[in-house]
Amino acid sequence: MIDPVDAAIVALYFVGLVGIGIWASKKIHSMSDYVVAGRSLGFWLFTMLMVGSVCSGMSLLGVSGLGFNFGWPTIWEQIFVPLSVAFCIIFFGVKIHGLAKKNGYLTVQDYFVHRYNSPKALRSLSALSGIVVSMIYLAGQYTAVSIVLMWIFGLPHWIALLLGAFIVTIYTVIGGLYAVTWTTLIQGLILIVGVVVMAPLVIMKAGGFTHINDVMAATSPDLMQPWVAAGLFTPAYVVSFSLLLMVGLACAPHVINNILAVKDARYFGWAPLIAFLIYGAVMFLLKFGGFAGIVLVQEGIITLPQVKNAGDFVFIYGIQSAIPNIIVWGLFAVVILAAVMSTTDRLMLTIGTYFSWDIYRNVFRPEASDAQVLVVSRIAVAATAIITVALALDPPAMLVWLIWAGIGIMFATFAVPLLAGLYWRRATREGALAAMALGLVSSCIFGGITYFKIAPLPVHFSLYGVVIAVVAMIVASLATRPVEGTILDETHTGWYIKVK
Repeated sequence: MIDPVDAAIVALYFVGLVGIGIWASKKIHSMSDYVVAGRSLGFWLFTMLMVGSVCSGMSLLGVSGLGFNFGWPTIWEQIFVPLSVAFCIIFFGVKIHGLAKKNGYLTVQDYFVHRYNSPKALRSLSALSGIVVSMIYLAGQYTAVSIVLMWIFGLPHWIALLLGAFIVTIYTVIGGLYAVTWTTLIQGLILIVGVVVMAPLVIMKAGGFTHINDVMAATSPDLMQPWVAAGLFTPAYVVSFSLLLMVGLACAPHVINNILAVKDARYFGWAPLIAFLIYGAVMFLLKFGGFAGIVLVQEGIITLPQVKNAGDFVFIYGIQSAIPNIIVWGLFAVVILAAVMSTTDRLMLTIGTYFSWDIYRNVFRPEASDAQVLVVSRIAVAATAIITVALALDPPAMLVWLIWAGIGIMFATFAVPLLAGLYWRRATREGALAAMALGLVSSCIFGGITYFKIAPLPVHFSLYGVVIAVVAMIVASLATRPVEGTILDETHTGWYIKVK
């Protein structure tokens, strides 16, 4: 039975999000306002937007679920996911931000067009690739939303999906990046306070760190190792896993596009460190909460639901056991929803922008007005919600696998064209097209091999796609005519980071 107090708390939270969307809509007068918030983001808004874009349903549910299933070998995740924000700001943001401000970029595709001199082919391929991989990633976020609403309200999976998607769609469609940014700031603060307060309570409920480690060691020695000799999280897998998390998330469309909205490049000085410390603290606490879940299940304190992704529920049930207070459960539901929605709304806006600005405006209808593009973007956001909900109806056994799959395809598709474009002057349009296309296709193929267990792979499947993309970039670039030197100078291409 639905508790009216919990229902009221979550309902008030949803109403607040929609209210922010309505308020933000008054600030939108152009496509630039909708997509990059008029390039007006201050330090804390930008920093929390970066944290919120990376901190997703995986962070509260997947991270703890992974710790519950595999123990200490998964701890690398807590280091390299927060590092992704720093990597994005330092290696991408410092260069691209100035170019975006000077040339009016609204998406990273605008940079690709400028750097590689490819107004149609590369823009289309990049935008379509971004839409595909973002939808895969987004399906994981909606699954996380569903888990929360199933737990707190006892709703069927499909109803929970529809409800979560409806709320996020409403305020994203109405308010654009202004709404996304301000909701992310509020959601980020809720997340940090909630995790800092509640995670230690779950750990104490399990008997503290010493008892947790003792139980884990008795359960399986593999749970206590930094890596394992065979299976998942071998040393080779850990290396590929770390690169996936740090670089893959850094070049994810919904993350890298945030750097276009910053008001002042000076913020790039402290933002990487602050974001790393904030998100790192949250991630470690959640991982330890997953470890605590091993004890709580082993000792019969909690019983997980009979579903194939049961590990993703461990932190939720841990809170329910540690704090048997209905009001707190409702507040914790808001904490989880805050984490999930802070990524979900950014992904939806990214997809809508890629379709409306990059495909509709710049490929098919160059004469379209800002107002027309804005309408198309809002329609695309709504359509995205419908399609993604359909994809999330049958989630995999671990939420984290779906999240990793999305990040992995992003890694293989975008990392090479971005890094080569910014730092290798010999990179050409043909090289970028080959790297992006082959990276996308090969990562999907190797991802399918992993998911359907066709053959065991010693490293994360995305690394194969990245290697293929690197080879394609080098071979195709050296075999084709170099990009004009003036374009390379205009786009700050070269082996340096700081732009004078």
